[in-house]
Amino acid sequence: MSEAGGGKEAVQPEILPDTDAGYAGDVTPAEAWRVLTENPRALLIDVRTRAEWAFVGLTDLAHLGKQPVLIEWVSQPDMTRNPEFESHAAEAISEAGGDVPVFFLCRSGARSKAAAIAMTERGFGLCYNVDSGFEGDLDDDRHRGRRNGWKVAGLPWMQS
Repeated sequence: MSEAGGGKEAVQPEILPDTDAGYAGDVTPAEAWRVLTENPRALLIDVRTRAEWAFVGLTDLAHLGKQPVLIEWVSQPDMTRNPEFESHAAEAISEAGGDVPVFFLCRSGARSKAAAIAMTERGFGLCYNVDSGFEGDLDDDRHRGRRNGWKVAGLPWMQS
């Protein structure tokens, strides 16, 4: 089986058990990284806020020849839903070829799951949620960035 337009074997993400219906599945940050590395057309859409991108950091996909697609799911300060999210995400996915794996990332996996569901409802079938997100779940001291997530997995990231 070859990837549409890619000429490489299709790279199938390993889905975490107990994934909810309504999207392609939950994957670990390491699994998202593996597919992003192996599939030149795979996308990562970061749905966090501008403040999170600026102050917490961003995934660093530069040595893959990629950049994360930055589209807020909600906007601060009132955390209102971005009414243009779907159209901007659809444009980015279409530019990548349409039928490509798309990994949605947020702080901990909640907003990105909602985004994966929304884009699946728009007809994009390969929408994955990056479980535990960029910073991960709260630890016993109610801090993020220690238990799981992109940063804890040691995957490339940067701050401005």
